[in-house]
Amino acid sequence: MPPEFSHIDHWIFDLDNVLYPAECDLFSLIDIKMGQYVAEMLGCDIAEAQKIQKAYFHDHGTTLAGLMHHHGTDPQDFLDYVHDIDMSRLSHAPDLHSAIAALPGEKLVFTNGDRPYAERVLDNRGLGGLFDQIHDVLATDLVPKPEKAAYHSLINTTGIDPKRSLFVEDMARNLRPAKDLGMTTIWVNTGSDWGARDHAPDYIDHEITDLESWVTGLSSNREETSP
Repeated sequence: MPPEFSHIDHWIFDLDNVLYPAECDLFSLIDIKMGQYVAEMLGCDIAEAQKIQKAYFHDHGTTLAGLMHHHGTDPQDFLDYVHDIDMSRLSHAPDLHSAIAALPGEKLVFTNGDRPYAERVLDNRGLGGLFDQIHDVLATDLVPKPEKAAYHSLINTTGIDPKRSLFVEDMARNLRPAKDLGMTTIWVNTGSDWGARDHAPDYIDHEITDLESWVTGLSSNREETSP
C-alpha cells in the first residue's frame, strides 16, 4: 500500500459514475424519468420540466431536494419512479470486486440515491455483498451531498473516523466537506462539466480517471510490498 494510504481504515465510495464507468450513463435514463416526473407533477411540457429540474439540482444539490422544498414532493414516490430504469448497460466487474475486497479495512457506499437503487447497481456490477455499509439519502434524512449534515450523518451512523477515511467521488464539489472533516479525497474525473463544477485543488488529494485501474493498482502494490 502506498504510504499516503497506509493509515486508511475506511474506504468510502460514491455510487454513480464511480462504481461503474461513466460511459454506462445511467444518469441519462434517470434524467429522462426525472423530467417525466416533474412534467406530470407540474403539468408542463418536458422542455420546461427539464429547465426546472436542472435549476433545482444547481440550487439544492439534488432535484429531489428542490422538489421537496418547493412542492412538498413525497421522496419515496420520486425515488421509486426515477430509479425504475433498465440496468442492462452494466456488466460484472470481477477485477474491481477482487481489488476492493483486498483493501484493508471497512468498505462503504455513500450515495445521494436510495438503498434499493444502490443494491440493484451493485448486483448488476457483481459487487453485491461486498460493502459493509451503504449510507443513502434516506439515512441522511434526505439531506444530499454536498450539504455538511450529510457527512455528519455518515460519520455518526457508521462510526468511522474521518481522519482514517478515504472518499472517492466523481462530483468534485462533494469532496470539499469530506476534506474539511479530515478525509483523504479522490476525484474521479469523468470529463463532464457537472463533475468538475467548483473543482479546486485545495480539497482534492488525488485525481484519477478510472476507479478500477486505480484500486487494482493499490491492491497490486499491497501484494508486492507484503512480507
